[in-house]
Amino acid sequence: MANPNIAAVTYIYGNTAYCVPSTTSPTTSWTYNGTNSLTGLTPTTSTVNKITGIVVANTTNTAALATVAIGNNSIFSSATVISYPAYQISVPAGASLIITDKTTDFYITENQSVAVTSGTANALTFTATFESFT
Repeated sequence: MANPNIAAVTYIYGNTAYCVPSTTSPTTSWTYNGTNSLTGLTPTTSTVNKITGIVVANTTNTAALATVAIGNNSIFSSATVISYPAYQISVPAGASLIITDKTTDFYITENQSVAVTSGTANALTFTATFESFT
């Protein structure tokens, strides 16, 4: 695994990704740039992603539980989670919740993923902003 020196990067790209979990199982499938799939906000080889914000919105008429987990790329096959920025937080109907922002940003290396879980299928929309350092 490479962990590039971010003081000597060639490029920094700003990105926004979103995820609407269609089941109540954890997912690492995010969408960004309209159609491109991004697995767990996992950086490509020799890249580091700085997660600058995650917001979750409840688009239904009932509360739903939101979880955000950070783990290694085999997070769900091995059940190893490094950290929970949010764990089963109730998001009220029609409300949004800031999970993390620029005051609490964090880095994801190429062997890590960010996964989200919704307690109710199709109820929550997770939006993440991040910077890719290459």
